[in-house]
Amino acid sequence: MQAHQSPSTVDKRTMGAMMGGTAGLAMGFLFGSWTIIRYGPGPKGALATLSKYMLNQAAFFGFFFSIGSVIRNDVELSRVQGPQLARYTAATAIRSRAEGAQMMKARWEEERRMLLRQA
Repeated sequence: MQAHQSPSTVDKRTMGAMMGGTAGLAMGFLFGSWTIIRYGPGPKGALATLSKYMLNQAAFFGFFFSIGSVIRNDVELSRVQGPQLARYTAATAIRSRAEGAQMMKARWEEERRMLLRQA
């Protein structure tokens, strides 16, 4: 049985571009329709104006979504980052100052132990 592999950078870029292109087409349809309703279709007609808006928005969103999906998912979490992320998500659930201070002291103690192990 083969182990699960995460998508490659090219796969992530492609997925981001497809998502961005889809979102851009929808936004282009909305903005293009609004422009045609408000200002008229222009000299080339409604279809040309609408398609221009849709393709421009699709290219814009696709470009930035592809970059964002690669940047956001470029590395796996290291063995240090995993527990840190778990602590930070728990920090949003702090209910009082005393609880926050207790969590902070525990985090400092854990970091101190890690530094002593490394030395």
